[in-house]
Amino acid sequence: MQYVTGVKEKQDGSIAGLMAGSMRGEVSIKGAVHAIRDMADFMFIVLRRWDGLVQCVFESERMPSSKRHFLKEGMTLCVKGDIRKEERAPHGFEIVLTNIEILSSPAKDSTMPVPIGKWKLSTSLETRLSLRPITLRNIRERAIFKIQEGLIRGFRDFLYTEHFTEIHTPKIVAGNAEGGANVFKMEYFGKRAFLAQSPQFYKQMMVGVYDRVFETAPVFRAEKHNTTRHLNEYTSLDFEMGYIESFYDIMEMETAMLAYTFALLKKEYQEEIRILDITLPDVSKIPYVRFDEAKCLVSEKYGRVMRNPYDLEPEEEVLIGRYFKEECGSDFVFVTHYPSRKRPFYAMDDPDDTKFTLSFDLLFKGMEITTGGQRIHSYEEQVEKMKKRGMEISDFSNYLMIHKHGMPPHGGLGIGLERLTMRLLDEANVRETTLFPRDVTRLEP
Repeated sequence: MQYVTGVKEKQDGSIAGLMAGSMRGEVSIKGAVHAIRDMADFMFIVLRRWDGLVQCVFESERMPSSKRHFLKEGMTLCVKGDIRKEERAPHGFEIVLTNIEILSSPAKDSTMPVPIGKWKLSTSLETRLSLRPITLRNIRERAIFKIQEGLIRGFRDFLYTEHFTEIHTPKIVAGNAEGGANVFKMEYFGKRAFLAQSPQFYKQMMVGVYDRVFETAPVFRAEKHNTTRHLNEYTSLDFEMGYIESFYDIMEMETAMLAYTFALLKKEYQEEIRILDITLPDVSKIPYVRFDEAKCLVSEKYGRVMRNPYDLEPEEEVLIGRYFKEECGSDFVFVTHYPSRKRPFYAMDDPDDTKFTLSFDLLFKGMEITTGGQRIHSYEEQVEKMKKRGMEISDFSNYLMIHKHGMPPHGGLGIGLERLTMRLLDEANVRETTLFPRDVTRLEP
């Protein structure tokens, strides 16, 4: 009888393992041909692997010359050769080839549509998105999404240490959590259904079960605008926590999470930080300001006329970010106490002035990346607010069940992963930091 017993150690090692060795002797390694530089007497073959680039040298006296003519970008190889130090090569070493085994080849008539071996692709964003499965092979392009991986890792790992439970909520729903008409409608076995705009109702429900919960998952917004900051599908990093004393508890938790996450990036993602030339922001402390005060501050300092008293326009967000960078040296600022009329029905109103809510946005370099706040936990208060807004109470019976049978004071937030990545990398368009964007014009690839 034969059994599978787990992952066995392979001869093909990691770059770190090769670097930790003596840098002498024969080694074997696998990878895809990332670039070829033919220098007549010899040829450089750069292999792309999960852990970076490896430079190999094809020398005619060591290898049959006939083999070099069959090599092309996109091939996957298993190579053997002698490792030696070379400061000019990636990671400070190269492999002088003694044998090449071709594992797979691209189609005979194929030509790489973009020069993925270049340090930075000079093609347009539209071209990069249309050829996404190929352009992501570029070292800089794929570094973006390793950084994004680190952001998710930091979010998840930190919340585990704070006793949060990870949950997974439905994305096909019967109701609309956020209000408004910007939902994707669908037919569900003869019933009306929607793609979820937010896990809001479900994460509140689960606070009554686990006290503290979080989720990383896609959300969907059927918004028809086509801007550099909006998507129709994005990844939301959500958490909800019970037994809070105020919504400042949520802001403190996010601040600590960001500090943990950036420390993780600094430790575990040094190569990607180098490739992308990222300066990690200081989040040891984040200033906060009331919504109405923030509007006055930027109006007075920058001479901008306030047009919308109930919301922040993108230009105002930029100016608020600029103000707190200049005055406090911070790339982040919490804007608190948003007007009630611009917040969902579950947002708790400020008891001192019910025109405002106990809520906040977090701006990063002048762009909103987080929305959060305290929720209504009283059944009577929630029903009263819904009635004032003309909502049909019977449509929310499942949601109101948690209030009817007891909920602790609670609140939470949602972070737009792609926007957070965009601001961290100082990209101009959120599609740059979205693996396969979905917007009003793009459904493929």
